[in-house]
Amino acid sequence: MELIRIGMVGYKFMGKAHSHAYRDLPMFFPHAIKPVMKAICGRDRDAVGQAAQQFGWESCETDWRALVARGDIDLIDINAPSNVHKEIAVAAARAGKHLFCEKPLSVTLPEAREMLKEAERAGVKHMIGFNYRYAPAVQLAKKLVSEGRLGRIYHFRAWFLQDWIIDPQFPLVWRLRKEIAGSGSHGDLGAHLIDLAHYLVGEIQEVIGMSETFVTERPLPDSMTGLSGKGSQDAPKGKVDVDDATLFLARFANGALGSFEASRMAPGHRCTNSFEINGSLGSVKFDFERMNELQVYLTDDDEDIQGFRRVLATDPAHAYMDAWWPPGHTIGYEHTFIHEVLELMNAIREDRQPQPNFADGVRCQEVLEAVERSIAERRWVRMSELSEEELEEGIDR
Repeated sequence: MELIRIGMVGYKFMGKAHSHAYRDLPMFFPHAIKPVMKAICGRDRDAVGQAAQQFGWESCETDWRALVARGDIDLIDINAPSNVHKEIAVAAARAGKHLFCEKPLSVTLPEAREMLKEAERAGVKHMIGFNYRYAPAVQLAKKLVSEGRLGRIYHFRAWFLQDWIIDPQFPLVWRLRKEIAGSGSHGDLGAHLIDLAHYLVGEIQEVIGMSETFVTERPLPDSMTGLSGKGSQDAPKGKVDVDDATLFLARFANGALGSFEASRMAPGHRCTNSFEINGSLGSVKFDFERMNELQVYLTDDDEDIQGFRRVLATDPAHAYMDAWWPPGHTIGYEHTFIHEVLELMNAIREDRQPQPNFADGVRCQEVLEAVERSIAERRWVRMSELSEEELEEGIDR
């Protein structure tokens, strides 16, 4: 049996999601390369030891450098905070390890580009964690666009809304600190929308945006886990230096128009990750809170039955579903990660780069930073401006 030995840095929210994917992949996709969960890494020895036992890892480390140096590791999975992605990925690539890194790729565009260059130089496989691509309903949307069944694409609109920091007494967790996270809702939620736009519609040509931080100070945390944190109301406060909400408009290279909205200050929205695509022959609508469904409208339906239809993407006709349950039996969030890991294992076997990879991560980072520049300078920013700067930096070097 073909095996890939995994070493993972991070053990909280994404660490659990990735661990679950590695454990369940062989059960439902037995012909895939089997991921072997060799070692998990985190700074807190007791906590990472507990995670290793709970998630099913063979061993644990407290120093990622020791993990990268191990001879029994083929692939390094990075789901630690964004500010450490680059250092770990570069070291792992130079050690000849394949890479699987959560989004955003890094906190800055130069760092993201360096990660891609090091991975390409080392000749390793590299994947970025945009798991929402791997919902079967999203795969159906991609199929309809690619086959031309929606015609010429006119509009892409997307919104990712959450409410987990709506309480101004919610503590200043790492996702609310620019030096660690890079940005707030923009990089955390907006990155997923940007990747879906690239995947479904194509290259973004120019952007203009606006953002706001509504709660500028929060109590310092006593502890934090995933998207939660604990702290007392009388604790000293720290500055929130990332955005609570960012909106931007975009023009695609193919002429389509786009609108994007990311906010963590939208009461009642736990995880409203949605998009709509309008074309000359039809439209589709998707909401991850109803992730097994795609709303489809086709203009060539007879006039008396025209309207959006609910397509339940659970039959074997839909991507990945022949491996799961009988038709009509739904799957969940965790399955997007299993499908993502399946793509990674297949790419290693087929000696190709998985999709999406670090190049997609760099493209996403370019848009993130173009929007930030647009906000700072109050103008439209073309993506070519960032590419020209890369060229100039290369000449300077």
